[in-house]
Amino acid sequence: MRLGSTDINRIGLGTNRLTDTEQNRALVAEAVTAGINFIDTAHLYAGGRSEATIGAALAPFPDGIVVATKGGYDDGRPETLAAQIEESLRRLRTDTIDLYYLHRVDPKVPLERSVEAINEAREDGKLRHVGLSEVGVGEIERARRVVPIVAVQNHYSLSERKYEDVIDYCEQEQILFVPFYPLGGRTGLRNETTEEIAAARGASVSQIALAWLLKRSPAIVPIPGTLSLNHLRENTAALEIELADEEFEALARLQ
Repeated sequence: MRLGSTDINRIGLGTNRLTDTEQNRALVAEAVTAGINFIDTAHLYAGGRSEATIGAALAPFPDGIVVATKGGYDDGRPETLAAQIEESLRRLRTDTIDLYYLHRVDPKVPLERSVEAINEAREDGKLRHVGLSEVGVGEIERARRVVPIVAVQNHYSLSERKYEDVIDYCEQEQILFVPFYPLGGRTGLRNETTEEIAAARGASVSQIALAWLLKRSPAIVPIPGTLSLNHLRENTAALEIELADEEFEALARLQ
């Protein structure tokens, strides 16, 4: 998948627990060295320290690296979004954010008003691309009447299939579908089917779960979160696993 002119490697890095330590700055830098070029954060993650860590580790961002962030988790008013965008720019130490999501649709604010505020920042050059999080197809279509939507980030995994229709829509419309919490809790993945396929493949259960997502749709770019370089490398190694159709279907029947 592409985001603008950038080819996105199909496993990214989630950073919801990232705090600003030397160890975590090194982890972010190592992630890029390991081939990660899609890093996901948010205004509220770790009280803003996630964004600050990424900015300290990577700014100025190398060419080909996409850093995405989000705002408006519990307040979608235009003035709140404008203020949070400015804070995210400062923390990330950048003049332009590659991808900015509306973190949640605020039931007290029309979706269009929130998206218009984000689009104003895009037109001012503060953002390159716009996305949405935890939305249905109807909400995506409403937002697209205001601004191009290039990515949707919803909760989806082998054990959580609520957004099947959104995935199909995103694939059809060439929109990135970015599942958060894509491993659904590593212990929850363990069952006879996943363990048999993992053992046959010489892989971990987590790698099989990621490989299933990658086969589910070419639009999918999972962003498993980790603070461990070993787990990060384990996650990216899932890119080497091509599940057979019968393996994919066996896993799909788990729900």
